[in-house]
This record gives sequence, structure tokens and C-alpha cells, in this order.
Amino acid sequence: MQRSIPCLFMRGGTSRGPFFLESDLPSEASARDAALLAIMGSPDARQIDGLGGADTLTSKVGIVRPGTSAGIDLEFLFAQVSVKEARVDTTPNCGNMLAAVVPFALETGLVKARGDTTTLRVLTRNTGTLSDIEVRTPGKQIQYAGTARIDGVPGTSAPISISFLDTAGSVCGSLLATGHVVDRFDDVEVTCIDNGMPVVIISAADLGVTGYESRDALNANAALKKRIESIRLQAGPKMNLGDVAKLVVPKMCLVAEPRAGGHISTRTFIPHDCHAAVGVLGAVTVATAAVLPGSVAHRCAVVPPGLNKSISVEHPSGEFTVVLGMNPSNPSEVVRAALLRTARLIMRGEVYIP
Repeated sequence: MQRSIPCLFMRGGTSRGPFFLESDLPSEASARDAALLAIMGSPDARQIDGLGGADTLTSKVGIVRPGTSAGIDLEFLFAQVSVKEARVDTTPNCGNMLAAVVPFALETGLVKARGDTTTLRVLTRNTGTLSDIEVRTPGKQIQYAGTARIDGVPGTSAPISISFLDTAGSVCGSLLATGHVVDRFDDVEVTCIDNGMPVVIISAADLGVTGYESRDALNANAALKKRIESIRLQAGPKMNLGDVAKLVVPKMCLVAEPRAGGHISTRTFIPHDCHAAVGVLGAVTVATAAVLPGSVAHRCAVVPPGLNKSISVEHPSGEFTVVLGMNPSNPSEVVRAALLRTARLIMRGEVYIP
């Protein structure tokens, strides 16, 4: 006998995975995590017996419930399911999967459309982050077709606008969790920063690489990955994250001067493998570091003028633009971050687990 669980399989940004109503999953955390491991087919490098795609970008789960506080429409819990280990991490945010939350809620009838566009306030339970998400709903139906294009996803789709509220220090407690703009680990200067995602930023040149290498080339560089992990394990406790050996945060980001018309070039590890692109909140955090004088990222970034800065973050498969609103009385302080994503319903049905 097998157990069936209703789910919608969705793409959110450059990630994808099953989405569930919280009420359809076990209420106790360990039982829920055991179910998610079975659903995704972990631990197994191929995830052959589940829905996972044998990659961190395709081993993700979204769990949604109605808002439980005044002014909150929806609550979202993101789960990163390890591919090769029996581990489910609900510590970090995922801005890509976040893009599919409102479409999921509309598809399941959890909420109703409010006109030709629908804007809902979503609480990400992992970190307490709030965001206002706007989707297209002509005729009060969610629309997926459109002209918006994001790197890492073929074709075009309807735009989904995400405006993040009060993301500084959402995981670590403060924007600069160590209290310093620059720290030093293993004699390498880094910037430890959290504007929605804990990230350790390192100059690629300081680790003996250019920062323009392909994802596969970086993943094959065992010596480089060992150095990055050593720095990560030291930075984690200093960022108020405790022992991060079994966590996917902090993310590790190598930066270099832009070379494709953007404002900064990145190669992000999440945490042990190089990302094919860059995470949404990781991009927000890197862009924030890029405009912070004295940071490792600022040293190699080309920062545009003005109080509203569109920062193009280059990554292995293209670029990701983040719009930062700066504080007029303190032009180096970010007070607002907004970005564009897309999403699509891929499949509706039931997933079966033993």
C-alpha cells in the first residue's frame, strides 16, 4: 500500500518542485521531513524513486497555508531537500520558489483573484521575511503566458513582481552579522552579509581563480571547494548561524569585475556546488554588498548613480537584475529591493510515497 498526497508541480523562477497545502502533509516536523525525503527520492544521487531532479535547483519543496496574522495573505515554508543525504533544511529562503506561491494559492482556491492583477502579502516562515507579490489575473484567472524573460528559463512568461520588505538581517539578525564590513578567514578577506540570504562574499582572485569559469570547471576544482568550505565553516558561527556543517547557509559567492555589461560578476556555491545561476535573495544580498562602500563586492563592482539603482548581477547562465531603493539620508543604505520572476504550473495530481 502507498499513501497519496495532493500536490502541484511548479516552476518558480529558475527552480522547480512540488507544492503542497500544509494541511495535506504530516503536522509533526520529523514526519513531514520523512515524507518530503520519500517524495523527492532522497537520499540518492539520481533521486530515481521520487520527483527530485538530481540537482539542488530541482530538489526543492514549497509548503503553503493561509495567513495567520492580520495583513498576511499567505504563509510559505520553503524546504531544501538534500539530494545525497537524508536531510531537509528549512533554514534558508528561496526567492525563486517564492515566485510560485501566489499562483499555487490561486490554482488551489486558497485565495481568490482581485482583478486584472492580484497583489498578496506573503510571509516566508523560514526567516520571517515579508514580500508583496503581484501576478497577472485577467478575468480573475492566473495568467502564465507573457513577454517577460529571465535568464536560465527558456521562452517568455507573464511577469511576477516581488517586492521584499525589511529583509536586512532576516536570518542572521543584522545586515552585517559579524559587525564588520570585512572579516578575514584563512588569511582571505570576506564580507559576511545578510539581506534576505546569508552570503559570504570572496574575491575570486583571492582564491586563485578568475570568477569567470564555467560551473562545471569550478565544481571539478576540488582544492578550491575545500578552501571555500573551510571559510564557510568558520564564517557560520560568526554570522550567528552556529555550526553550519549540515546547513545550506551561508551561501558562498565568488565575485569579479563585470564583463558582460552588468555591474558585478558572480559564481555562487549553495553551499558545496556551484549554482547554474544565482538565487533570488542571494542576488539581492550580493547587490546590497556591491553598493556598500568598503565591502569585498564593492571593490570590483560598477555601481550606478542615483537613489534607485538597477544592479545587474552576472552569473554562469546570464544575469539577474535587482532594483535597490536607497535611503535619501544615507545613500549607502538599502531600504527596498524589488525584482522580476516568472512561474508556471507544470502538473497537478497526487504524489505517492510508501
